[in-house]
Amino acid sequence: MRKNKTIPVISLFSGAMGLDLGLEQAGFEVVLAVECDAQAVATIKLNRPDLAVINRRIEEVTTAEILSMAGLKSGDEFVVSGGPSCQSFSTAGQRRSLGDPRGGLFRHFVRVVREAQPKFFIMENVKGMLSAAITHRPLNERGSGFPDLKPEEELGSAFRVITQELRLLNYYIVFDVLNAANYGTPQCRERILFIGSRDGKVIQMPQPTHAEEPSGNLQRWVPLKSVIGRFRGSNPPGIKLRSNDERYLRLIPEGGNWRDLPPEIQKQAMGGAFDSWGGRSGFFRRLSWNRPSPALTTQPNSKATLLCHPIELRPLSLREYARIQQFPDDWKFAGSIVSTYRQIGNAVPVGLGTALGRAILDAWNKRNGKKPLRVVETHNHSLLLKMSARPITILNPPTMRKTKGKNDTDAWNQAKNRKRTDVMQYSAIPQNPI
Repeated sequence: MRKNKTIPVISLFSGAMGLDLGLEQAGFEVVLAVECDAQAVATIKLNRPDLAVINRRIEEVTTAEILSMAGLKSGDEFVVSGGPSCQSFSTAGQRRSLGDPRGGLFRHFVRVVREAQPKFFIMENVKGMLSAAITHRPLNERGSGFPDLKPEEELGSAFRVITQELRLLNYYIVFDVLNAANYGTPQCRERILFIGSRDGKVIQMPQPTHAEEPSGNLQRWVPLKSVIGRFRGSNPPGIKLRSNDERYLRLIPEGGNWRDLPPEIQKQAMGGAFDSWGGRSGFFRRLSWNRPSPALTTQPNSKATLLCHPIELRPLSLREYARIQQFPDDWKFAGSIVSTYRQIGNAVPVGLGTALGRAILDAWNKRNGKKPLRVVETHNHSLLLKMSARPITILNPPTMRKTKGKNDTDAWNQAKNRKRTDVMQYSAIPQNPI
């Protein structure tokens, strides 16, 4: 039975329901979950036994079935929410993007919105969606001696396709990259969010409530210790460290990483990664009590993205993971330890979901002001500047290229500094041209 005066939500790619819990805290009611992962479905049923669930791949589910199961009709007043699988847009791995079937799942999200015509929708994904290419070209195949980049190999080409398809929905859509730590979550986790209004309602992304260096009414970021500091004890449920990592982590102070190892053993500890490039801050990383956690991964003992407890010699436990993502303490997770880390690590922090829900409610209740449809834009000028300055490709450092000289790569790399004129189409503030 639906609660009185609550706005229904159809949840796609529901996972462990982090985003859904946040939306419910803002006053919505999830009436249907669509999720194909058997262990995530078991988690949903453990906690919400009366919630309607479609346990199939979204490619196999029609919008008519979704609406029927939710007890809704196309064009009713409801919200569609979800985060299409994001691995193919992540900055880790091969970044196959739209060439990966998982990257194309956003098209099924778009299909459901187009056919169901909700009053609002919210879609979230990893920040890497902004810069992903449609087709990934390996780094060692870029530069002098290789063919020029094709348009679909340029950084940002996937985002252009995504926004083109979103415009065809005939909604007014805003997007931004939000850091969950700015909304009271004990985790620095950046996600790209899209909110769409069928009726052209004026949408503003939620205003931050917290900051690293607070001023005015902003509070300081929530430190890790405040949410997991009391979870101590021997052998808490969770994954173990890799045996070879323990001897090095013993030498790492709270808040440190591989750079805090004695110089004479850094190369031995890092192996081949020692000569690679990038910050590599996740190697042999101990967290800090006084700062939020870095973005939780699906595997906290992974070599490059280690999430070691601030003072104990172990990765973060499952209970600590759930606390950092702001799941209620009585929320149960089904499945193996590996699956539970994956479910929690893939979730949207509950507090961020709550902030987004309140932003939708603010727009929902606005009586005045209409925005043009078929528009996808951001109000974040700093984000536009970053998008404008982004190169269209990245090359290996000279020491790692097959061709060592600089001059012989200049001609191939001329396009790197080409003006990004297409960024202006996303600007909601044309009086400040980029």
